[in-house]
Amino acid sequence: MIDFLLHVDKYIAFFFQNYGAWTYLILFLIVFIETGLVVFPFLPGDSLVFVVGALGAAGALDTKFAAVLLISAAILGNISNYHIGRFIGDKAFQIKDGRFFRKEYLYRTHAFYEKHGGKTIFISRFMPIIRTFAPFVAGIGKMSYIRFMTYNFFGGFCWILTFLAGGYYFGNIPVVQKNFTLVILAIIFISLLPSIIVYIQTNILARR
Repeated sequence: MIDFLLHVDKYIAFFFQNYGAWTYLILFLIVFIETGLVVFPFLPGDSLVFVVGALGAAGALDTKFAAVLLISAAILGNISNYHIGRFIGDKAFQIKDGRFFRKEYLYRTHAFYEKHGGKTIFISRFMPIIRTFAPFVAGIGKMSYIRFMTYNFFGGFCWILTFLAGGYYFGNIPVVQKNFTLVILAIIFISLLPSIIVYIQTNILARR
């Protein structure tokens, strides 16, 4: 999994070489699962979309089709997670920690959600881990479905297009291609930075 995260560009290129158009389905499933199933917050959403943009610029895939596909996956994933949250309700906070599920992430997302309200659905799109738990917590809190869908649509649209455009316009610059692993690490770090800041504010500074 770590190797996939760090070399997602090579894996996606390998998929296209060996599976052709079926790779679009793989991309759809990765984004859908990351946003739609609360136990998979570690999948490479941001870096994956960036790589898709870079491959699109190189002519290895249809960028417009990929954009529509990934936006659909992001929106449908959040819808799925929202309904799972509504179905499970408060019982989710009683689930024991496992290999993929940590209540700490759930509590952190809930605190962020309570503070920022509906904006969380939009903002969380750009924050790994919280991105996965935000619609789930919205479902638990029985957020208005119309309000949720509004933020869900615009959040998914902006998230995918931001990283897709980043990869399309910058992914094939020679210095970026030669240091793609470092770029992926930078994307992961920058994406995690808001979560790190929130964690420091709520768990370290608050105790002083």
